[in-house]
Amino acid sequence: MDSDRDHKIRTLWLSGVLHAFTHIYHVALLPLYLLIQADFKLASVGQATLLVTVMMAGYFIPSYPMGILADRISRKKLLGCGLAINGLGFVGLSLSPNYPCALASMVLAGFGGSFYHPAATAMVARLFPTGTGKALGLVGVGASIGFFFGPLYTGWRAATAGWRAPVLELGLLGIIAAGLFAWFAEEQPARKAAEKIKAPEEKMFPTPALWLFFIAMSFAFSLRDFAGTGMGSLGSLFLQNARGFTLKETGLALSSLFIASVISNPLFGHLSDRGRIRWTGLVLVIAAIVMAIFPHVPRNWIIPALLVYGFFFLAGYPMIEAALMESVPDAVRGRVFGFFITVGGLLGNLSHWLVGKWVKGLGAQAVEPTAYFPIYGLLALFVVLSLAGLPCLHAIRKREEQIHPDAGAATASVSRTRHEPA
Repeated sequence: MDSDRDHKIRTLWLSGVLHAFTHIYHVALLPLYLLIQADFKLASVGQATLLVTVMMAGYFIPSYPMGILADRISRKKLLGCGLAINGLGFVGLSLSPNYPCALASMVLAGFGGSFYHPAATAMVARLFPTGTGKALGLVGVGASIGFFFGPLYTGWRAATAGWRAPVLELGLLGIIAAGLFAWFAEEQPARKAAEKIKAPEEKMFPTPALWLFFIAMSFAFSLRDFAGTGMGSLGSLFLQNARGFTLKETGLALSSLFIASVISNPLFGHLSDRGRIRWTGLVLVIAAIVMAIFPHVPRNWIIPALLVYGFFFLAGYPMIEAALMESVPDAVRGRVFGFFITVGGLLGNLSHWLVGKWVKGLGAQAVEPTAYFPIYGLLALFVVLSLAGLPCLHAIRKREEQIHPDAGAATASVSRTRHEPA
């Protein structure tokens, strides 16, 4: 029916808008570390990067409980409330009189952000049982725009108005967007009564082998997350310390890392509907190569290198999410994804803090590009090692299809059908 299809498309794009705000907040502070350090008179830049680590801990720790809620209550309400809380955290940061208040504000912001992914990913996968990779790729466009806009805006505004002004403005915009979402978004179709009864009783994984593969996969992809988030924070410090970039130039460069994924997310998401594992492996291998050579490139090639890296690296996210969602029944998707990003995210996002400590440890050598070669090489190695998660993911799908044939039906039909979204 046309009305049903219109509902799905509208819900898809509204989810993309919320996705944009969620990731604006993740990267908004990247160009501002040195200004925050000076404002709060912090002893090291590691304390400034710790703000992002704390926010991401607040984001990932509640992800599994949020996944439980996403399997049981209104996903629309979760999404709207989460963005409002996220925005309030940034308003609080902008008004913080001292460093402890700033840390508390980041915990609040992270908690608000934790509402998004378990609810939105499960909702989109349910609305688009065929073409799931393409649908999540289109939602990923929102993340790409958010990743691009966040550091670009804060770097530009902070250069003339200080770091607090852009943080306040982004916080207020998020609160407004949450209100508009609550007003205009339509609830996803109600579950059948039988599904509501079944969902709380169904186990996430019915066998120990599935749990083992799932935990191994989550840990493997945490190495990818560590490298990816580390690339942002390390890039901020590397460009300003070793390449002489200004705040505006740093914001622009970091934004370029994300903008190419506006194309690659839906492109590779669509291509992967006919082969998740091979396409995911391809983009991660290319991203690792670019990451390793990044500190070697001349100053004039910094932005092109970041464009290429972001084009491939970020495209892996919707493909892996689609594969995971297609591998399990709808009744447990919120919990599965919540647990996945809790395990992977908490380990991966230690990188913000550790990168700050590593750069501090460079001492006077922090102004030399050659000092960063081993760090970037380590991050590239982590991306390669994360490929171990792909056979684990394949094993989960095959075993779940034997236990829940209906869970694999959508995956099988994708190979025969190119369907929504449009």
